[in-house]
Amino acid sequence: MSEQGIKEIVKEKYGKAALKVTSGASSCCGTASSKGECDPITSNLYTAAETTGLPGEAVAASLGCGNPAALAQLKVGETVLDLGSGGGIDVLLSARRVGPTGKAYGLDMTDEMLALACENQRKAGIENAEFLKGEIEQIPLPDDSVDVIISNCVINLSADKDRVLAEAFRVLKPGGRLAVSDVVVRGEVPIEIRRSVELWIGCVAGALDEEEYRSKLTKAGFEDIDLEPTRVYRTEDAREFLAGAGLDADAIAPQVDGKFMSAFVRAKKPAA
Repeated sequence: MSEQGIKEIVKEKYGKAALKVTSGASSCCGTASSKGECDPITSNLYTAAETTGLPGEAVAASLGCGNPAALAQLKVGETVLDLGSGGGIDVLLSARRVGPTGKAYGLDMTDEMLALACENQRKAGIENAEFLKGEIEQIPLPDDSVDVIISNCVINLSADKDRVLAEAFRVLKPGGRLAVSDVVVRGEVPIEIRRSVELWIGCVAGALDEEEYRSKLTKAGFEDIDLEPTRVYRTEDAREFLAGAGLDADAIAPQVDGKFMSAFVRAKKPAA
């Protein structure tokens, strides 16, 4: 599939997710359990203390696989950029953490998500946040302008990850850091099975192998690279989805179990 084709699929899917939230439902994009709960990927990422004071729509619109705003260890006064900010939950949490002397930007290409994020910001009464329309492959900010880049299960959706990481490197200040949650693959998985599991995990296939992720970060210029698994996905979690895709979960378990995971990816732009 072409890069533009992938972008159109992502836009359509996340636009529908935003509209679903505004209608009063959850945007959970993975499979649902028999109890009607969201899947193990997008659920239970934020504590009650973190979401206190945030609109319910901001929480319901979360389609991430981690909590980068918490893991990034943001400091008061820093400028933060969230790549693929969706309904805005990580931007609003980041804005709280950096305080009134800091700034949190959210970047998204989907009009419906941007509208939802701006409404969530208004309801939360947070003034030091700003949502920008654009693509993560072409960030509409100047060179050396942000201290921290976060992202929540979005980089895996891009068809040009090298460009995304190069742009992230460009807009980071010297010594700035990348702190993103993303889906990572560890080990060999047959391509037809990989595609089905990735569709379950991230709504659109595209997760990088762990070593390939490290290689692309190094190529972009980053140093001090670290990938820390935060949630390992099991075949049992995806049983219903795989059955719907015509796959026998028991038969493929040895090939996929524990090989897909959410990871917290850290890297730094050299200070000099």
